[in-house]
Order: sequence, then C-alpha cells, then structure tokens
Amino acid sequence: MSAKLKLLQELIEPVVQGLDLELWGIEYNAAGKTSMLRIYIDSPHGVSVDDCARVSHQVSGVMDVEDPISENYTLEVSSPGMDRPLYTLAQYEEFVGHVIQLRLRSPYEGRRKFKGILNGVEGEDVLLVVDNTEYLLPLDLIDRANVVPQF
Repeated sequence: MSAKLKLLQELIEPVVQGLDLELWGIEYNAAGKTSMLRIYIDSPHGVSVDDCARVSHQVSGVMDVEDPISENYTLEVSSPGMDRPLYTLAQYEEFVGHVIQLRLRSPYEGRRKFKGILNGVEGEDVLLVVDNTEYLLPLDLIDRANVVPQF
C-alpha cells in the first residue's frame, strides 16, 4: 500500500466506522486535473444511497480540515457491488472458492491478467487456480482484483 493510500485510510476508516459501516477499500487515482478518490463501504445489511451520502458528507469535512490531497479531486462513495474489488488478504480469504479476475503490476510467468478460482491465501500470497494450474501470486504484485459475479 502506498504512503498516500495509508494516510487516506487512517483518516477515512474511523469516519466510516463511526457511522456503523465497514471501509471495504479506497482507490486514489491522481491524474492531473481529474484526480479521483473512490471509497467503498460495506455493511452486513447492505449499503443504501443514504449511507453513501452520509459517508461522503463526513469524509468531505475531514478532508477539508486535514487536506491530504492538495490538488482538486472528485470524491465518490459506493458499495463494492457484485463484482467487488479485493484489497486485503482477509477479503481474499472471505471469497475462497469464488471466481476472481486480477491484473498484476508486472508480468508473472509471462502474464499480467489472470481469471480463475480463488483457492486460498498462504502468507502474503494469493492462491489462484487457472485452467488446472495453481498460481501463488504475491499480494503486493496485484494491481487490481475483482470477484466475478456468478449468476
């Protein structure tokens, strides 16, 4: 996790928890004039539009006071959805047995994109089975991972 994401998490997580919600994850994309701060929240009872609005309002206040992002940015608050992104080893463990797709920061055995069954977690690595081949992928090499919705 980058230093900026760690700082943002330290500022945002207590706000979200104070509203009886779970901080699922944070994405921050600094791209000049179009920077985006996306916050995913979750709850055992689901996430409503009102929950998103409450978090947005409270986080905006904290961000205005603490000012961890100097440039202009757009704040988005959302539920993780059916194709929820995965950020932590605990989240990967929660979805063992599900199909996930992921993209690595750099190639591993000649590939950056993988889609397969999440088979578990070993230490700091994610076990993924793709076409009967098991891959042990280090969490810090994963750029993005999502659960594939099953219908």
